[in-house]
Amino acid sequence: MDIEEAAAAAAGGGGGRAGGAVRQRCGKKASYATALALAYQSLGVVYGDLSTSPLYVYKSTFSGDLALREQEDEVLGVLSFILWTFTLIPLCKYVFFVLTADDNGEGGTFALYSLLCRHANLSLLPNQQALDEQVSTYHAGVARQSGLSYWVKAFLEKRHKFRVGLLLVVLLGTSMVIGDGVLTPAISVLSAVQGIKVKVPNLQERYVVIIACVILVALFALQHFGTRNVAFLFAPIVIAWLICISSIGVYNIIHWNPKVFRAISPVYMYNLLKKSKKVGWESLGGIVLCITGAEAMFADLGHFSQSSIKIAFTGFVYPCLVLAYMGEAAYLCKHPHDLHRSFYRSVPEAVFWPVFIVATLAAVVGSQAVISATFSIVNQCSALSCFPRVKVVHTSNQIYGQIYIPEVNWILMCLCLTVTIGFKDTNMIGHAYGLAVTTVMFVTTCLMALVIIMVWQRNIFAAGAFFIFFGSIELLYISACLIKVLEGGWVPLALSSIVMAIMCIWHYGTSKKYEFDLQNKVSMETILSLGPGLGIVRVPGIGLIYTELVTGVPAIFGHFVANLPAFHKVLVFICIKSVHVPYVPIEERCLIGRIGPKEYRMFRCIVRYGYKDIHHENNDFENHLVMNIAEFMKRESEEDNVSHNARNHEFCDRMSVFGTPSKSLMKMVVSEDQEGDGHLSYPRSPMEEPVVSVVPKRKKKVRFEVPVSPEIDSGIRKELMELVEAKDAGVAYILGHSYVKAKRPCFILKKFAIDFAYTFLKKNCRGPSISLGIPHISLIEVGMIYYV
Repeated sequence: MDIEEAAAAAAGGGGGRAGGAVRQRCGKKASYATALALAYQSLGVVYGDLSTSPLYVYKSTFSGDLALREQEDEVLGVLSFILWTFTLIPLCKYVFFVLTADDNGEGGTFALYSLLCRHANLSLLPNQQALDEQVSTYHAGVARQSGLSYWVKAFLEKRHKFRVGLLLVVLLGTSMVIGDGVLTPAISVLSAVQGIKVKVPNLQERYVVIIACVILVALFALQHFGTRNVAFLFAPIVIAWLICISSIGVYNIIHWNPKVFRAISPVYMYNLLKKSKKVGWESLGGIVLCITGAEAMFADLGHFSQSSIKIAFTGFVYPCLVLAYMGEAAYLCKHPHDLHRSFYRSVPEAVFWPVFIVATLAAVVGSQAVISATFSIVNQCSALSCFPRVKVVHTSNQIYGQIYIPEVNWILMCLCLTVTIGFKDTNMIGHAYGLAVTTVMFVTTCLMALVIIMVWQRNIFAAGAFFIFFGSIELLYISACLIKVLEGGWVPLALSSIVMAIMCIWHYGTSKKYEFDLQNKVSMETILSLGPGLGIVRVPGIGLIYTELVTGVPAIFGHFVANLPAFHKVLVFICIKSVHVPYVPIEERCLIGRIGPKEYRMFRCIVRYGYKDIHHENNDFENHLVMNIAEFMKRESEEDNVSHNARNHEFCDRMSVFGTPSKSLMKMVVSEDQEGDGHLSYPRSPMEEPVVSVVPKRKKKVRFEVPVSPEIDSGIRKELMELVEAKDAGVAYILGHSYVKAKRPCFILKKFAIDFAYTFLKKNCRGPSISLGIPHISLIEVGMIYYV
């Protein structure tokens, strides 16, 4: 936990993070050249998945009972569906509507949810307070509500079930995105590798699967190195891939069927459904794969800009993919028997192997972006109390936000290998993939309908038209995918159900634990009745008590006092919380306040993070905290218009905002000392003894001084001296070691969720002391049982 500046957290691959850094340096009013530079970088991150769809779309579409009774009409009907779907969803929906619904420049499911929570009291996060609304980014884009917007807001706020339902919808979309992290690498890499059978038709399928598995294992094994060193390769690979498939498309159109442009007419869609009926409807589950990865345009918005994503898609990605799909359809019109290898069969012999290599690299790039996005999404869920704590490794010192989560990485790898080995073919994986993709898009449509009403202040007809038009298209594709649940569609349902169950149980257990803390907190009357000594011996030092409460004194303090006869001279109650904004500015990161009268020496520190901020811990937190408390004392003394007694009680709830310490009355002196650091050298033979060599090592030492100045009040000087003495005596970290139990009697479902599931997750997730970077030698844990 730090009070230093945390830059933007990235959700995509390495190129996206680089783009985010460029965008922050250039500001919102970026020049046209900057927009083009960001558009170039976005090609390697945003469109990696979308651009590899031609590898498997036609193969998945014609994998069922869609017979080519009339070869050209059947192919042109499928092509017409692809062209119109690709135009309506990525181009019309995302480029013209969804991209404009950003949250302080950020996009994605959580961005829409947080935007709605700031416009209405819809949040289910614990420890929210009115001071959160004073964050400068909190009211960005928040307009005064009136009419229908006010009515919808009041309706949702008064009904807790609707707020829970909204959160469940968000978690459903999030769990499906995490499921994409399993399915995307499997289908992309396997589709690319299967092209080798065009040149080696006798190669057995198991060897193709083995090759794909080796690539997948290598991909996941390299995640801990980060993507910064290879990020510059992402965009050129995707550009080379798009140029290849568009050029091949133009060649196939000219060489095989120049009349393929007739598929632009929607009449061919009608004819396909009219002639093939149920079979044609079921084939929509394969057609929808042409828009896989479209959600990334919105999810990765924060790393680039609206203009750069629009330029890249409309000016390059869209025409290249349209030509690729048309060219493959033109080839299929003359070669209907090549459906199982339609993409690679349509590649001219002279360029087959270069295209095969580029296709494999493009599949890896697309998979990398989805894997990195999964890491970021899990980190965001954990920040919003919807996922157990996990180990977050920062893989780059230059680009803030590049993260790696070992547990998630290896779980994804095992699941991805299981799907690849279990299905062995992209057809069944495609059935699962289509359901996951369309569900995420439908969740975005639902949230966008609320944004149109509550944020954009449009009437219900505009929101209804948006929801009915795009929602009906997505529901049509969802219905087609649900038909094939038994043929692979059960995979995303199973994965999302497990992930969503984990999220719901963790959120439920965390909320109940917070409610217990809130109901059993120590009242201020009890604290005041103890007197300045708090009824116990005050020993030298500073005690940092971690709690989730933003008001009052936590129950662990009373539990500690009841069992131990001593407490530290200075007490600081620290709360680390998340706010419904993507980033909290560093100058508004911390809130400092006083608990009780001055002679009690009790303070509160609230550290606020956005849902995309990186909770990066550092060793300077203690020093910054002491400096901020000293600055708080100065501000408190300057409020001469408030009486002494009133101020003592008023500061129980009043908080002051602090960033990096700059105006403190105390002086921090930093010095470096040489200390001996023993290193054990191993013996060369069993007869030799180990030798300890002492190597001088520079170690930073920090001490505080209170300057002699007549401007400093004697009362403040005395309190500052006590603070310095307490810091010199040492700092102890006090955490609650909680055991959560369900109350008796209770429903069996609650007993299972709390006593088994939540307890199991809590025991196997990352401990709070490790997540907070607390030194083990200074840690004190207070055991408590929470009956919820």
